[in-house]
Amino acid sequence: MTPHPDAKFPGLKDGDKWCLCVSRWIEAKDAGLAPPVFLESSHENVLDSISLEEFRKYSGGSKAESSDEL
Repeated sequence: MTPHPDAKFPGLKDGDKWCLCVSRWIEAKDAGLAPPVFLESSHENVLDSISLEEFRKYSGGSKAESSDEL
């Protein structure tokens, strides 16, 4: 995201994590631009919109990858 010095926001850099609502994440996925997800940081309600199997394909790393936890 673009820096906004007036709001004391330095901007995002590679490796930063940020929150993204599921509808925007799905929009990015459909455009081939889905960012990686961290399963343990994701709310279980995401499974109302996407299957756990599909969501795991985009995992950026998590202990939950090999379990059914979310």
